[in-house]
Amino acid sequence: MIHILGKIFSIISIISLIFAIFTGNLSQLAGAMLDGASKAVTLTLALVGTMGFWSGVMCVLQDIGVCRLLAKVIAPILKFIFPENCKKGIATDEIAANISANMLGLGNAATPIGIQAMKALSKANGDDGTASDDMITFVVMNTCAVSLMPTTLIALRRAAGSANPFSILIPVWICSVVCAAVAVFFAKAFALFSHAGYKMKNARDSAPPKTRESKAGTE
Repeated sequence: MIHILGKIFSIISIISLIFAIFTGNLSQLAGAMLDGASKAVTLTLALVGTMGFWSGVMCVLQDIGVCRLLAKVIAPILKFIFPENCKKGIATDEIAANISANMLGLGNAATPIGIQAMKALSKANGDDGTASDDMITFVVMNTCAVSLMPTTLIALRRAAGSANPFSILIPVWICSVVCAAVAVFFAKAFALFSHAGYKMKNARDSAPPKTRESKAGTE
């Protein structure tokens, strides 16, 4: 991922340099580079303080058991989203803890828990190098996680001079819930289509030769 971002950034920089040379704006480009570097340092310092504060608050919430409470609250939802693994009792605690940490904005805590959950799901799938339906759904839910406290976004708004950086909370709640629901819906829908196609293919392959020939003649 880092290599891909590096290539994209390099391409953008080269294109900008070429356009600046041909349009005679090379001096403006140099000024923009210096200003951007200075603003990047200022933004980083602002983010460090704000994110450090909220990370501390989130860690306190985690220590007093808020994550465990959320895990109990969302347990019925997990039984619907991950039916196979919930029946077997595989990685249910890790999945609940990961989703709860994402909801509270504990990205640093959510990542190792998510890796543990994926290892458990992969082991339950036989470690055959393919992703099960629950593994795909879990990745999708991490990509479109429900967010109750968007710490990074609030910090960016505060660093940009927003008078009320918390005014985005309700829109973020609505958007994150809708995105998560749509993502899970499509993950489940594609899983159903995939299984249906796989069953049809197996039915055709296992059909007797005469049946296959008659079907081919009819077509």
